[in-house]
Amino acid sequence: MSVRLHRRTVWVAVVLVVLCFAVVLASLLSGNYPIGMSDVFRALGGHGTLQQRYFVNDVRLPRVLVALLVGAALAVSGALFQSLSANPLGSPDIVGFNNGAAAGALVCILLLKDSSLAATGIGAVAGGGVVAVLIYLLSYRGGVRGYRLILVGVGVSALLSAGIAYLLSRANLNEMLNAQIWLVGSLNGRSWEHAWILLAVLVVVLPCAFLLSKPLLTLELGPDSATSLGLPVGAVRRRAITVSVLLSAVAIVCAGPISFVALAAPQVAKRLARSVGPSLSISALSGGFLLAFADLVAQRLIPGSQLPVGVTTLVLGGLYLGWLLVGEMRRGRA
Repeated sequence: MSVRLHRRTVWVAVVLVVLCFAVVLASLLSGNYPIGMSDVFRALGGHGTLQQRYFVNDVRLPRVLVALLVGAALAVSGALFQSLSANPLGSPDIVGFNNGAAAGALVCILLLKDSSLAATGIGAVAGGGVVAVLIYLLSYRGGVRGYRLILVGVGVSALLSAGIAYLLSRANLNEMLNAQIWLVGSLNGRSWEHAWILLAVLVVVLPCAFLLSKPLLTLELGPDSATSLGLPVGAVRRRAITVSVLLSAVAIVCAGPISFVALAAPQVAKRLARSVGPSLSISALSGGFLLAFADLVAQRLIPGSQLPVGVTTLVLGGLYLGWLLVGEMRRGRA
């Protein structure tokens, strides 16, 4: 059984890698300035015209790479929290981590008037961390339970939404418009600086996430059973929340609080791989592909205009929630 599942996981990973390469190629080829495939490869090699090299190497390639990396970060963050809460609706954007990180970044942008990546990064990590600690403490009553963690998180998220609305009301018109676009989630203007920051953080944090796979799988047996097997349940939960917050915070800094990728990608990965526990590698590939594909659709859906990618993910997320609800209703009648 384990060999069959392992082979299936490998094949699913291969297919997702191919799909990611396909969406990268499509992103490099298409746009208001169309470039042929041979010209794309020449530009990647440092040849071709100045315009071709600019659009391929400085505009389109960093944008699609940021989409892949942000999608992977959000998906792994969501997979960790869904496994921790034992609930398919548990994800950083539902329970308030994303709103906390967004509020911290907006404090830097709107109140401190510092929109640099360093400042917003510190603000996002601080905001997400404070909210994570608050949710953990409020839900700790004889031990943290998944459903309680989600309920407390939803309440805290609602309060943070009110706080974000207050921050926007204090901003001038231009700041408010820019902040609103950022809050939806956008990849417009993303550069190599964003890609390198994401890559550096993921190289450090993702191995920590993968080390938590087996402990979280044991934790899914229930806290009592996991404790009897010698698992330090409290420590595992705190580590998983810390890694989840770091991943969602760096994604928010580089692309804004994009919704539903962290919610949907882990469930898509679990169904593709038919795995019992959190399939983090498949989740990362699924999240990267979903966000890169959503951004490609957002760029090309309306000719001459580019939608924020968060609009596309909201639509896809709404369809996913509807599908999830129908599935739950069918299981309830079965």
